Amino acid sequence: MSVRGTNFLHKWISSNVPETVGADIISVADLTQKLFADAKAVEISSTEIEEDTGSVYEAILDAIVHHDAGLTD
Repeated sequence: MSVRGTNFLHKWISSNVPETVGADIISVADLTQKLFADAKAVEISSTEIEEDTGSVYEAILDAIVHHDAGLTD
């Protein structure tokens, strides 16, 4: 288990997933690549992040979808 990887993922999503981003394939893929690049810069591997969380792509997509669900018109 990697608490460090999980914490990094959650902090990164809260800081880097813009409120205006859509849940399209390109946006989520770009954010996923950026997350892995930022993690690598602080010496956290993709394996360490995905040990507890599973798919980072799905975690980012889920954060976007749940954020959109909370918006009101």
